[in-house]
Amino acid sequence: MNSFLRNTAQDILKNHKTLQDLVIVLPNRRAGLFFKQHLGSLIDSPIWMPEIKTIEDVFYQLAAQRPADELSLIFELYKTYQNLNPVAESFDQFYFWGEMILKDFNDVDQFMANAEKLYLHLSEIKEIESDLSFLSPSQIELIKQFWNAFQRQDRRHQEKFLRFWQLLGPLYKNYQVALDVSELSYPGKIYRKVAMGLELQAVPEKKYIFVGFNAFTTTEEKLVKYFISEFGAEIYWDIDAYYLEDRHQEAGMFFREYQKDKIFGPTFPEIIPNHIEVRQANIKTYATPLKSNQANLVGAILEKVDPQENWEETVVILPDEQLLFPVLHVLPDRISKVNVTMGYPIRNAPVYAFLEAVLEMQRFVKMDGENVLFYHQQIKNLLSTIYLKTAAPEFATKLLQIVQDQNMIHIPLPMLQEGGGLYQLVFQKVEAANLFSYLADLIRALAEHLEEEPLQRTYLFQCFKQLIRFREVLEKQEIQRLDMEFMIRLFRQIFREVKLPFEGEPLQGLQLMGVLESRNLDFRRVIICNMNEDSFPPSGGLNSMIPFNIRRAFGLPVQEQNDAIYAYTFYRLLHSAEEVHMIYATASDQGKAGEKSRYIQQMQIEMGLDQKDEVVFVPIDLKATGEINIEKTPEVLAQLERYIVRNDGSSVTSFSPSAINMFIDCRLKFYLRYLAGLEEKEEVKEEVDAAVFGNIAHYSMEFLYQGCIERKKRQVLVHEDFDDLKKNWVYPAIEKGVRKFYKLEDDKDTRLNGQIAIVRDVLHRYIIRLLDIDQASAPIQILSMEKEHRASFEVKAAYGDFKVALKGFIDRVDLQQGSIRLIDYKSGADKKDFAQVEDLFDANLKKRNKAAMQTLFYGLLYQSMYPENTLPLKPALFNFKEVFKEDFNPYLQEKQARKTGVEVNDYKDYQENFEYHLSEKLSEIFNPSLLFDQTEDLDKCKNCPYKEICGR
Repeated sequence: MNSFLRNTAQDILKNHKTLQDLVIVLPNRRAGLFFKQHLGSLIDSPIWMPEIKTIEDVFYQLAAQRPADELSLIFELYKTYQNLNPVAESFDQFYFWGEMILKDFNDVDQFMANAEKLYLHLSEIKEIESDLSFLSPSQIELIKQFWNAFQRQDRRHQEKFLRFWQLLGPLYKNYQVALDVSELSYPGKIYRKVAMGLELQAVPEKKYIFVGFNAFTTTEEKLVKYFISEFGAEIYWDIDAYYLEDRHQEAGMFFREYQKDKIFGPTFPEIIPNHIEVRQANIKTYATPLKSNQANLVGAILEKVDPQENWEETVVILPDEQLLFPVLHVLPDRISKVNVTMGYPIRNAPVYAFLEAVLEMQRFVKMDGENVLFYHQQIKNLLSTIYLKTAAPEFATKLLQIVQDQNMIHIPLPMLQEGGGLYQLVFQKVEAANLFSYLADLIRALAEHLEEEPLQRTYLFQCFKQLIRFREVLEKQEIQRLDMEFMIRLFRQIFREVKLPFEGEPLQGLQLMGVLESRNLDFRRVIICNMNEDSFPPSGGLNSMIPFNIRRAFGLPVQEQNDAIYAYTFYRLLHSAEEVHMIYATASDQGKAGEKSRYIQQMQIEMGLDQKDEVVFVPIDLKATGEINIEKTPEVLAQLERYIVRNDGSSVTSFSPSAINMFIDCRLKFYLRYLAGLEEKEEVKEEVDAAVFGNIAHYSMEFLYQGCIERKKRQVLVHEDFDDLKKNWVYPAIEKGVRKFYKLEDDKDTRLNGQIAIVRDVLHRYIIRLLDIDQASAPIQILSMEKEHRASFEVKAAYGDFKVALKGFIDRVDLQQGSIRLIDYKSGADKKDFAQVEDLFDANLKKRNKAAMQTLFYGLLYQSMYPENTLPLKPALFNFKEVFKEDFNPYLQEKQARKTGVEVNDYKDYQENFEYHLSEKLSEIFNPSLLFDQTEDLDKCKNCPYKEICGR
């Protein structure tokens, strides 16, 4: 296999007998490591090795200085900015701009641009001609174009830009002075200092050889040229005729410029290598709809590799770091050694997600007097993490249930700290000044819990190391404002770029690396993932405060240069490749279209590849979800048996009116809820909806009347009793109703939130109105409140008769004016009229009256429990939304369209007809030949909790 580094090592050995007098300079340390390996394999006797450095090492050694960390540099930049701008924004608002400005300053220095001229407001042609005489006509034209276009912008935008633009020149100048005083520096400043003082450099003791460079910055180019012309340095170019001699090939853009240079030109080889065209690698492209499925495809390609081959000659290039772990998980078992040459972002690690959740929790801490309260959403997220679950599993489960049952919007601190050590450490109110020590203690505690999880501990170590560095830098700064929001935002800004470095033997096993890490390295088999436009090459656009035209005019890098660097990196991989696999995803991801990379398109045209992309897909059914029909198998019938009344009169469970109504609406929904047991997921409700309001109202009315009965020692309520109830007992009853609904103990505070206070007041008005209505019809004898009623109901069916168990909770049963009223409280506006009993069981009727069916069902239950009853059973609906109407009437009406209704005075008048139709429905439920199928009325599916299952 052809290898640039091996060939270069061989040539250096041939031309230089004493390697110890050489300094080999390469683009990165990875290339240096492989170069050293090749050099070692070519030497057959002991010899002193040459010094191997990166270009960075050379600059920092010549300057006798290394750059400060970015955070310290941005702090220093902010101080300078504050001195220039009296109304400067806060540091956390400045941070993003600070990063961008620092990057611009770095570019200005790396490419040795004249900052004073660059940041001028050059709107006048004369100024351009006089101040920029050192620029070429084409460069001056670019600047003219920008300022001419700028004049056409609206005044407000012009002024805003100019205020900031005119500040950047003085900011750059003052920042340089401030850095010199504090003895800090950024890379570009060091590079510029070295490049401007090259004439003062003494002749080096060793000979320099530059190997494998592609795109120099201006400072790098100046240094390398000086070393070649003045110190006899040599340079080896890693190039190929394929892209060098094609003027349209962006991969050779920099090399074509260097060929014309009077110093670089003579250093190019007389015969340009032509590896790509001669080798004609076997190239395959794959399209897969899912980004994650690329990992499976990599595994499948590697499975076909001959196990006798050297895995060191195979590389998997991952432009997207998120694919690293999926690829590692699918590697064939026979690959025993893997070298990962890329960092994995800490932000993708579960430990960082936990720390994020902890910080998010701190943002929503609430103080109620001396009590510390935490918002339920963050608490639920944290209690669901593996860290808190494993620390106290039973406590976490129990606490989540309590939060749900009591609908706790805010959870008090003592309740959370009952979980033990880790819980006490996590759940505390932290001030901004103590955030670092809080997080540091938390990371140490997590590390103790994860002793048998080396990867997780490594994540924690990186977080801890970054945290300590962050704290040290921050402690040196004098920041007046230090609030929690600022600290959390800064924490996220800093940690988003931290990567976990992998350790391994780089010279052995399958190679996994990022795009830029592959420079100068040669492989026989190349597998590239994410060959999508916007991924390889990365999406266009440089984050810069300097407009494009001005960047270009002053020789600062623009997207064109970036594209050229990535194009070269891509084509470089083809120098020695015999087998190339390129994979791209067709699905859009995070706003990026699933379009294959331009490099694939270019290569297919240039090389005349007529083969089509191989489409690799996960078999999925893209058709609309078909009908779901559940057959009554023996297992399903066994579930239905639970409703059958046994010989001893008992049953496992019973049909409620809600269950019957659900079956009439949608048979499949009935099956999923009552037979399959798929209940709706309960959530903490921050808003008091109709269901919550209705439940509290039910409990309040129960406590109100039950309490009166207990105090008066009688079940009959007379006219005078209601005055006492309205004056003294409504609020206490509501208080008890709230406690019962939220499952609060008697000594627990019911000040849940402001909405409950509003609900209490609204409910008080409704209950007072209900009491007025009851008072007008007094005396009333309360027979029961919220009592369960049961019945054993005989079903007559063609396939045999049987009995089923029925049940229902009747909100209130009372005796009034010779009739037993079966009262159901409703928080909605349920209608009370129905045309005929048959309509109550008609699934095709759009506005079927479910409430009427339910109250008649209660008549069946009551008469079944008290067969000796001869009094009329009068169903009634107390709709809260209608009680304030002057003509309010709670009783059911049998009413045909446009005709006067007939009030339902006695269930027994409708009993035979009602029970006949109920028997029919129950026989359908048990009929083995009838399926549990979906409703055809899609309007019923809009708010159905199971609509995702049905695909509706």
